[in-house]
Amino acid sequence: MGFTQSISSVLGKYATFQGRAPRSEYWWFVLFMVLANWVAGIVDTLTFGDYSLWRYGDAHLFTPFTSLVGLALLIPSIAVGVRRFHDMDRTGWWLLLAFTGIGTIIVFFWFMFRGTQGPNRFGPDPLG
Repeated sequence: MGFTQSISSVLGKYATFQGRAPRSEYWWFVLFMVLANWVAGIVDTLTFGDYSLWRYGDAHLFTPFTSLVGLALLIPSIAVGVRRFHDMDRTGWWLLLAFTGIGTIIVFFWFMFRGTQGPNRFGPDPLG
């Protein structure tokens, strides 16, 4: 699965928490989110300069465009994460592990491994 196919797949399944997502779909979408936030940050800086909705020391948090992009991509990012766990034959509730410190590292490494080959309880193999 390529970059554009992955983005259209994830955004087409905006709030679909059923089914499976292969590694390529997940990681291409992560790259898209990074690029979208980077572009939104540049647009924020060019448009609003030093403005932010909240500051913490020197950090400007919650700038308008970056906040909108983050909110728009929140549900699809959770959905593709749940589908990625389904691909590994794990329930999507494992995604809550990412809210703990060490759990983020564990989830990061789990998402690097190939899912189960062939059908599992969450559906057919997306690569098959």
